[in-house]
Amino acid sequence: MSRGVIQPSQQKLAEKLTILNDRGIGMLTRVYNIKKACGDPKAKPSYLVDKNLESAVKFIVRKFPAVETRNNNLAQLQKEKSEILKNLALYYFTFVDVMEFKDHVCELLNTIDACQVFFDITVNFDLTKNYLDLVVTYTTLMTILSRIEERKAIIGLYNYAHEMTHGASDREYPRLGQMIVDYENPLKKMMEEFVPHGKSLSDALISLQMVYPRRNLSADQWRNAQLLSLISAPSTMLNPAQSDTMPCEYLSLDAMEKWIVFGFILCHAVLNSDAAALSLWKLALQSSTCLCLFRDEVFHIHKSAEDLFVNIRGYNKRINDIRECKEQALSHAGSMHRERRKFLRSALKELATVLADQPGLLGPKALFVFMALSFARDEIIWLLRHADNIQKKSTDDFIDKHIAELIFYMEELRAHVRKYGPVMQRYYVQYLSGFDAVVLNELVQNLSVCPEDESIIMSSFVNTMTSLSVKQVEDGEVFDFRGMRLDWFRLQAYTSVSKASLGIADHKELGKMMNTIIFHTKMVDSLVEMLVETSDLSIFCFYSRAFEKMFQQCLELPSQSRHSICFPLLCTHFMSCTHELCPEELFACDVFTLSPAQRHHIGDRSLSLCNMFLDEMAKQARNLITDICTEQCTLSDQLLPKHCAKTISQAVNKKSKKATGKKGEPEREKPGVESMRKNRLLVTNLDKLHTALSELCFSINYVPNLVVWEHTFTPREYLTSHLEIRFTKSIVGMTMYNQATQEIAKPSELLTSVRAYMTVLQSIENYVTIDITRVFNNVLLQQTQHLDSHGEPTITSLYTNWYLETLLRQVSNGHIAYFPAMKAFVNLPTENELTFNAEEYSDISEMRSLSELLGPYGMKFLSESLMWHISSQVAELKKLVVENMEVLTQMRTSFDKPEHMAALFKKLTSVDSVLKRMTIIGVILSFRSLAQEALRDVLSCHIPFLVSSVEDFKDHIPRETDMKVAMNVYELSSAAGLPCEIDPALVVALSSQKSENISPEEEYKIACLLMVFVAVSLPTLASNVMSQYSPAIEGHCNNIHCLAKAINQIAAALFTIHKGSIEDRLKEFLALASSSLLKIGQETDKMTTRNRESVYLLLDMIVQESPFLTMDLLESCFPYVLLRNAYHAVYKQSISANA
Repeated sequence: MSRGVIQPSQQKLAEKLTILNDRGIGMLTRVYNIKKACGDPKAKPSYLVDKNLESAVKFIVRKFPAVETRNNNLAQLQKEKSEILKNLALYYFTFVDVMEFKDHVCELLNTIDACQVFFDITVNFDLTKNYLDLVVTYTTLMTILSRIEERKAIIGLYNYAHEMTHGASDREYPRLGQMIVDYENPLKKMMEEFVPHGKSLSDALISLQMVYPRRNLSADQWRNAQLLSLISAPSTMLNPAQSDTMPCEYLSLDAMEKWIVFGFILCHAVLNSDAAALSLWKLALQSSTCLCLFRDEVFHIHKSAEDLFVNIRGYNKRINDIRECKEQALSHAGSMHRERRKFLRSALKELATVLADQPGLLGPKALFVFMALSFARDEIIWLLRHADNIQKKSTDDFIDKHIAELIFYMEELRAHVRKYGPVMQRYYVQYLSGFDAVVLNELVQNLSVCPEDESIIMSSFVNTMTSLSVKQVEDGEVFDFRGMRLDWFRLQAYTSVSKASLGIADHKELGKMMNTIIFHTKMVDSLVEMLVETSDLSIFCFYSRAFEKMFQQCLELPSQSRHSICFPLLCTHFMSCTHELCPEELFACDVFTLSPAQRHHIGDRSLSLCNMFLDEMAKQARNLITDICTEQCTLSDQLLPKHCAKTISQAVNKKSKKATGKKGEPEREKPGVESMRKNRLLVTNLDKLHTALSELCFSINYVPNLVVWEHTFTPREYLTSHLEIRFTKSIVGMTMYNQATQEIAKPSELLTSVRAYMTVLQSIENYVTIDITRVFNNVLLQQTQHLDSHGEPTITSLYTNWYLETLLRQVSNGHIAYFPAMKAFVNLPTENELTFNAEEYSDISEMRSLSELLGPYGMKFLSESLMWHISSQVAELKKLVVENMEVLTQMRTSFDKPEHMAALFKKLTSVDSVLKRMTIIGVILSFRSLAQEALRDVLSCHIPFLVSSVEDFKDHIPRETDMKVAMNVYELSSAAGLPCEIDPALVVALSSQKSENISPEEEYKIACLLMVFVAVSLPTLASNVMSQYSPAIEGHCNNIHCLAKAINQIAAALFTIHKGSIEDRLKEFLALASSSLLKIGQETDKMTTRNRESVYLLLDMIVQESPFLTMDLLESCFPYVLLRNAYHAVYKQSISANA
């Protein structure tokens, strides 16, 4: 805008204040980081700690700012000069920038004095606020600069290196060096500097007398005024919240106290002459013991002020005032702020609750929201600052375990503003166009004097507001009133100078109206900026220890854990404290390193803290869930059948009137007694756990995700991840597997515990919106594999290992037998009793439970492990066949020559070994058949239609089907637990055996001779005392009845692999076996034939087990009358033995 000849009233005050304030914050950021770097031995420039340069540095500091290059102490500098210039340049020129900033500030302050600018925070708000901000920023910058102990060393080192390199000092060095010396005591120097600025500064400060005391009230006064309450006056609920000083209502109390303290220190003379100034000064000194300079740098008010005033003549009264205020602050400030926080917690809760229910109220009551945010932010920052700088013995007032609740309600209000921004936009667009434009137009029309330029600006304001419409909001148009606000700032500057044609001091109503309009424009286009201005808590980034401590206190207090999500949400604030003049904080850089507590740049710090908080919340929830699961597992365990034995025993004894132990023995509590409550006040441990969990889950479920430094965090995923890990560990832990003692939980008991655990986990969906089915799928599917995703053993590997290495090994050792009648393995009476009861791990119910736990994949792994053991036994059998190949070849063709067969049989070696290995194979196959049958039963319950389809498919394979196709069908059937004529798993295991230098024909011959070997070896079983058949168990105690399954399955698998006729080979086996067994009928030695009848029955079992042999075929080889007599004999023998 052209303003003609530049007059003192047209010195671009608004633009300069805006730019210098922004640049001042940038300079503060850089100087702050230099201070932190120099204060950390690991981060400070290496030249300051280099032993070789120590004498040179001391010399430079001692002589500073003078330059003496001819000195022996500086010899080492000559070698390092280029590196010093390179590495200290950024430090040095930062100090130069500070000097230039100081020059510009001093120039602007002189201009303002020359223009005799009128300051009143309630009228020209922007001008007064920016002026006071600039004074405080300048004061703060010089104070922090004076706290950098190494500043002389850095500047001196750089200048000496420059002198040695270029032959002359840096051109800025003389002024910079003098500035450093002058500002050794910055406030003392600035007190002298500000003598000419005293009038302007005191006027600006005294204008706070209508604002600061009103903001600095006690909680009781707030409560009596029903501050921030929307429901205290229902009739006015829809009326817009109005004030003559709109921007002052949410002005930071912290900022005002800094203005007052630093301002009156700089223009202290006014304290002796103006009662209003003295009143403001005392009130500020009574409210705090320290002020925030920048981030975590603080200024101890009373000590510093006293030290400055003590040397001024006639200031004894002021010093006494300071001491009295200090005592007042130490004794009452803590409790006053504690009560304020207490009030604000309830006030913000009410406000957030009402606005959540009626978001339309955000329009008329927007001012209340930003006031509440500003008030709460001030109290939180006060607590954070003072808790870290306690100056009294009692710390109770500085420990607030409910601070999380206040922060949470702040975040809730912020969320309402972001969510319902369009609602507020609609309201204020109509307000601006329908009311503000009309009122402003009337005010402009009624102005007695209005110069042309001012009139043009005013008219543009009216036109801008009049042109607004709700349709723009509905169309999603982006509003931008920054130009209008800057014009108003300029207009304040033009109308506040002493010789202005239109003086704002004479038209305060115009100023107040425009301040209100500016607030309304911010409600349309600057909601996010308003939230940052009133509720930014990025300062927590620099108080990380206190931040983490508050978080831990929040988690430890059950009533506060629901608010714990506010801590991750605060991490989203951190990036707002960065500045473009210090990009090192945005991106990792080695130039300035943050302090040890903030080693990483702010972005990384925000990410790591957010991650840590969410992880801790999820861990806490996981631990609570685990405790609930443990309790529920204990309750489920009480319902196990084994626990009813004592109850049954007591009932039986009571019926028979027998004494049941000691008289004083307490009666055992029955399951379910924990649910009986005498009154509602009785709270169990489970109740407490559920309450704590619901509170914490509320927090985890509060936001679906949050964005920190362009990274998205999803709190629920943290919980899901932790639940998966804990569920996995719990399942494995509940097996109670002990490798040393080989103990393991029964599958049925584990299944009960897992179901109880899953029931609790399913209930978590009532608290948090997570997919618990996904957790089950991920965890339980991993448990069906040999190892989980972390490479840890699963229940599949543990149970597979236990059944193979413990149960089946004891079967091989003769301590356990398979009882077909019971479909279970049972312990045999032996000298060394086993530590477990085999029946309790292998009966139908346990095997079904095992199938439920392991599923088809796990049972397949179990089968493959069993088959691996079988294949190793078959490999050993083949070696034995090779050793006896010549004899077996002759026996294969001589079965109709009894004498020759007897002679050949005597030449055979390792007969017992063959039978024992075949028996082991039979035992393993019997166990597998139990497992397969259990799997079929389980799948028939879960997927009956699919299982029936697979069964139908298997049963209707045409005989002429290609073997490869048939094996695919058998594999499918086997996976469903269906029995197959040819076991596909056994075929795969045996076909994987690689024989070196043996042709396929030779392999086939070995397979045939193996069957011959087994057939001719059967008669030797009759001499074994353990070979007696027991009708009660439908088997033999030495497990030879398992030979039937072994012979059939091995034959089927071997001759499928070698493409031979299974039926023909089994017929050959039957002929040889029956011939061999018939011979023992002619034996007269009782020892040899003691269990002849029991062995005869093996033939019947083999045929019954085989899908390839028939009873007719057996009749042709072995008279059925012998079998009938054998059954009669063994049953008769069993009866007599029992008698």
